[in-house]
Amino acid sequence: MKKIVNNTITEMHEQGDYPPPENPMFSIIHTVLKDGEIAGCEDKEDTEPVSLTNGFYSISFKNIISGEIMYGRTKYDCTNGVLLFAAPNQTMVFKGMVFSSEAFHISFHKDYLNGSELFNKIKKYNFFNYHVNEALHLSPREEEILKNIFKNIEHEYNNNQDEFSKGIILNHLESLLRYADRFYKRQFLNREEINKQLFTRFKNILDEYFVTNQLEEKGIPTVHWLAEKLGVSYRYMNDTIKTETGKTALDQINMYLVEEAKNLLLAPNASISETAYKLGFEYPQYFSRLFKKKVGVSPKEYIENATLN
Repeated sequence: MKKIVNNTITEMHEQGDYPPPENPMFSIIHTVLKDGEIAGCEDKEDTEPVSLTNGFYSISFKNIISGEIMYGRTKYDCTNGVLLFAAPNQTMVFKGMVFSSEAFHISFHKDYLNGSELFNKIKKYNFFNYHVNEALHLSPREEEILKNIFKNIEHEYNNNQDEFSKGIILNHLESLLRYADRFYKRQFLNREEINKQLFTRFKNILDEYFVTNQLEEKGIPTVHWLAEKLGVSYRYMNDTIKTETGKTALDQINMYLVEEAKNLLLAPNASISETAYKLGFEYPQYFSRLFKKKVGVSPKEYIENATLN
């Protein structure tokens, strides 16, 4: 596998044989292919995979015809544009990529955001932390909207940069991210069946963990461990489950534990402490607080009420 590591935006331009960036902290590359032209390597079966790691944020827009982008070995639908987001030091693996039409690539160092509102806001855009196989697939209308923003950024980038340039570019960049956030939410809603399947698998993993006594042996599973078992990033799993159920993945774990606790507490001679340990709680007091928060009564009161009824 060929490995490419670009620590700086200047290195990336040199690697791709592009002119030096106008700003070492920010660049936009716009490529346009003539009708019928394609870029990339057509014979993907004989193509060596390429691993790419950049030390900065990147946003790429392409129309992908074929090939694989790996975190998940997903093959993309070539009918629509695809938007890829990567945070600094994330690694993407490409194999046999073929793409057509025009493409945009924005790169920016985190220090470029210093002093702007976007410095903190960008941490809230979960799609920078999704696995690459959860790229944003655009409808033709969405594609046109984002292309116009890319072109506005490109125009300002090449417009003899002055004291106003950075602010204008950052405003356009924030608009791009806001639209992407909107379109991602549309993508989640449109993928209802996939969301349901992921949540079903999530619950199945919890069931297996419980019946094989791993709760008692290993403790309560973390959301990051569950995401790894599902083969997706934590943030993608959390967003999907929240879209499907209205509750976070952690909420769902806690609800699962409480439902199992209701059954265990009503077993003959059951104790609250033993129930807590069986469910992976290190401290029974924490179990009791969680149970009361979710059920409205303490475990002791729950047992007493059940006995009276």
